[in-house]
Amino acid sequence: MTKPKRQKLKPIPVFKNEAEEREFWDNHDTTEYFDLSKATRASFPNLKRSTRAVSVRLPLSMIDELKKLANRSDVPYQSLMKIYLTDRINIERKRKAG
Repeated sequence: MTKPKRQKLKPIPVFKNEAEEREFWDNHDTTEYFDLSKATRASFPNLKRSTRAVSVRLPLSMIDELKKLANRSDVPYQSLMKIYLTDRINIERKRKAG
């Protein structure tokens, strides 16, 4: 049995900016540019946590409601709060931009 011939990889173009690079990778197959059989798992042992604890006073009824909603979605209520805040921040960003 013979081994299949390895496809020659295409050279990665030089990009003017991150937006151009993002557009390129959105429309091209990475397997034509990288030999994934040689990939290794990345390790970042010195990364710092990117979150910070904050204290927010909320009415008990609001916390109870958040916990009920989170339970229905099977997520921790604090994670649900982050999802809601992220959604609202995105809405406000779009409103300001538009």
